[in-house]
Amino acid sequence: MSDLVHTASGPVPVEYHQFLIFDPEGPVADEDLDVSANGVTALSDGRVEIHTGIRSGDVQVTVAAYGSAPQADSGLWQEVAELSIHSPSGEVVVGALMDDLEVELPSLATGGSGHHRLRIHARGRDTAIDLTPDEITEHYMIQCWPAPPMPPRTLSSCDLYGAQLRSAPPTEAPVVTKDPRGQSARERDILHRSLESDG
Repeated sequence: MSDLVHTASGPVPVEYHQFLIFDPEGPVADEDLDVSANGVTALSDGRVEIHTGIRSGDVQVTVAAYGSAPQADSGLWQEVAELSIHSPSGEVVVGALMDDLEVELPSLATGGSGHHRLRIHARGRDTAIDLTPDEITEHYMIQCWPAPPMPPRTLSSCDLYGAQLRSAPPTEAPVVTKDPRGQSARERDILHRSLESDG
């Protein structure tokens, strides 16, 4: 049986279909991973991007930090994906692209600096695709525990939004021109190439 260290839940703001998991002191990943790999997460600019059905608004996020791997439980979750990260500081937190959280969620890392495994659960992403709902329509649970690096894997994939993301070619990523903090490296590259071709 896995040992739960702490858990907490709260609303997290979404912008441009994303919220983040990151280490405040440095990157959690050296390589990029496109969202088409599992339809839920991407690794870009050294951080984890969680892709939401809503364009903007709040989603409900539960974080659960463990001392060892918890048993997989799909429950009511439609999408469940795992990936490995590295935390240089021993802090791994949930955040927004451009806003602060009203209620800070505790760090997901329990083993100090080093490698960790994330398991991201999602449900409700088909409810308000591309919209900005007034009420919370999407729920996420993020589990984390110390573990050596392993390849990403998908445990469950049954929402329509995830199927869209898994089938879309990388060049169809939305191009964001507002805040650079809200852009992935891939989006900036697409924007740069489009500007060059216009010139």
